[in-house]
Amino acid sequence: MRTKVFHHVSNPQQFKQKLLLWSQRYDEIVWLDSNNYTGNYDDYDAVLAVDAFTSIKTDFINAFGDLKDYQASTNDWIFGYLTYDLKNSIEDLESNNFDGLGFSDLYFFQPKKLFLLKGEEVEIQYLKMVDDELKEDLINIDEIEFNGQTHSEEPIKIKLRIHKDEYFDKVGEMLGHIQRGDIYEANFCQEFYSENCRINPLETFNKLNNISKPPFATFLKIEDKYLMSATPERYIKKDGCKVISQPIKGTAKRSENKEEDQQLALELSNDEKERSENIMIVDLVRNDLSHTAKRGTVKVEELCKVYTFMQVHQMISTISSEVDEDISPIEILKTTFPMGSMTGAPKISAMKIIEELEETKRGLYSGSVGYFKPNGDFDFNVIIRSILYNATRQYVSYSVGSAITAKSNPLKEYEECLVKAKAMRQVLEN
Repeated sequence: MRTKVFHHVSNPQQFKQKLLLWSQRYDEIVWLDSNNYTGNYDDYDAVLAVDAFTSIKTDFINAFGDLKDYQASTNDWIFGYLTYDLKNSIEDLESNNFDGLGFSDLYFFQPKKLFLLKGEEVEIQYLKMVDDELKEDLINIDEIEFNGQTHSEEPIKIKLRIHKDEYFDKVGEMLGHIQRGDIYEANFCQEFYSENCRINPLETFNKLNNISKPPFATFLKIEDKYLMSATPERYIKKDGCKVISQPIKGTAKRSENKEEDQQLALELSNDEKERSENIMIVDLVRNDLSHTAKRGTVKVEELCKVYTFMQVHQMISTISSEVDEDISPIEILKTTFPMGSMTGAPKISAMKIIEELEETKRGLYSGSVGYFKPNGDFDFNVIIRSILYNATRQYVSYSVGSAITAKSNPLKEYEECLVKAKAMRQVLEN
């Protein structure tokens, strides 16, 4: 049981900064921030969950079954992540590539302390065992001095796991698979990394978030492992009997010149290759949602609409379905995971080829972070545009990818990756 309190804040932005600073004393943190982005399906402006009362940490074997049991028995708010490699629990697949980060395949926790922000109202929910700390916590949060200044880190030297010529060779192999009819499209990713380096995770997150201000920003800390994410993409959300998925496929750079910027957005909107990429993934998502949907309820609400973010223009589609009340929320995740925008079509063939050609185990990159409410509703993002850090190993990593189709030009795909990598590189290299 939880004690609920509503708290008024006159400066929500300042409160958010203080709250996130205050949270750093805990070993388990999930912070989700919409950066005041108003979409059709948003419940909160920001959410903070800290301090595990119970948790589940497991590898991919029977991961969704274990999560189903945990979610049902907890019957409370739970927060956590699904790594891309949970694909191995759904299909006969493997993940044998190099892993410098060491995240477990799945992790969820039941937070003792929870903050839900909307406008100038904060709904605070503490488990009964810690509700005597609530007033003192609010005083401590209020007293935090936030001067907004950051000390500069030692610049970090970024290395490439796949060098440019090798990237072109691998895209050539991918195009060979497409020409043979093994796949129509696959999302091919590459890792940028740094070893023996220390970063300040919160500072790094704040810099990345300020550059991008995306609608699904995430700061996650599980003991010595961190995710700092500026992701613009929702994977899937359940609200009552409605399920929504919003894949992104199609990217264009921004320009500081207003007219040129509008032209770049228009060109993306009319780009045949980008539209066909997006539509292939929409078909895949429709098929995934149909596994749990009531018959005839899968709908494309928005097709190939261009949205503008601080770093890039993106093409986003929205697909929805209706499900029966007795459908397990975990079943909806299991039948749609990993998300189509990060795999390809057909999905299983694409995942096999991705595993052959990529050099890095994806782990949390192209996985998802989110939460379940006590009633089984949920909301999950797609982990892209993100920096990952293992503080013990002093290993920092970010990955970027692009969709390879028959119309792909390897040089343009490489350039698209560099556009996507720009914010992370800027933050890490100062």
